[in-house]
Amino acid sequence: MTTYVIRRLLAIVPVLLGVSLVVFLGMKMVPGDVAEIMLGEKGSPEELARLREQLGLNAPLYVQYWRFLRRAVTGNFGRSLRTRESALTEVALAFPTTIELSVVALLVAVSIGIPAGVLAAVRPYSLFDNLTMVLVLIGVSMPVFWTALLLMLLGSLRLGWFPISGILSDGITLQRITGIHLLDALLTRNWVAGKDILAHLVLPAIALGTIPIAIIARMTRATMLEVLRQEYITTARAKGLGSWAVIGRHAFKNALIPVVTVVGLQFGNLLSGAVLTETVFAFPGIGRLAVTSILYRDFPVVQALVLLSATLFVLINLLVDLTYAYLDPRIRLTGAS
Repeated sequence: MTTYVIRRLLAIVPVLLGVSLVVFLGMKMVPGDVAEIMLGEKGSPEELARLREQLGLNAPLYVQYWRFLRRAVTGNFGRSLRTRESALTEVALAFPTTIELSVVALLVAVSIGIPAGVLAAVRPYSLFDNLTMVLVLIGVSMPVFWTALLLMLLGSLRLGWFPISGILSDGITLQRITGIHLLDALLTRNWVAGKDILAHLVLPAIALGTIPIAIIARMTRATMLEVLRQEYITTARAKGLGSWAVIGRHAFKNALIPVVTVVGLQFGNLLSGAVLTETVFAFPGIGRLAVTSILYRDFPVVQALVLLSATLFVLINLLVDLTYAYLDPRIRLTGAS
């Protein structure tokens, strides 16, 4: 198992190097001069030349990339061109909110998708199965922003059950400890803020979790159907075990292995899908920060966002692989060979 973990960790390095190269070259191809943006319209040609020299923009491209990579490893992405604060600080302030939204959306997706997939597989081609698959198809087909707008229209404007935007209502204060609002409310025992935060999270979490619900439900149904056809399931039933005992003790655990992979990948996708959801609901996470930074051509913040998001995505995939190896020892043997 140790050899497998080491090999997986080493495989992360070229991935992150490739991402850093794409981010660096992508920012170079975006129209606009960083020095001109920093100086503004009042900067003289002499000041512009001096600033370009200070920033190292006159150096060859490979030298600039090496400097960028060396600083990025230490967490130094420069200062935000918009706020003049550290780019890493800007991202660190927004990241916990997106993680909070993604975790809640994933919990919604798992709590609905897995039971729906299991029940659909237990009663294949029944009314419930057909209805579930139709809803799954609708969930996959609808864009996130459209789902978010419909939920906002119904849940906020028509019924008035949930807040329309933001994470915390005006007049409610919360002491920041971790940056994850629900956790901070729990740590400080601020139940008023906790209830308000939950109300703000409902609509964005459902909107963001709609597609993962559909994908998880389809994968669970497909793997459960395959497992239920295996001979050992027939043997277990022949021994007199009840249907739900066979499903719970034998079928579900084996069907869960591919589902774990899908759930892990969906969590990574939720981080990228949060851009649209956070923009619609004015949610103060990395999605909204990314849109604002791109509009202002805030290159340091964009670079920090992409690299940190890629690192988190790769680490989540590593955790999924380790969980997969734990559930199926054959993978460890293959990985160590």
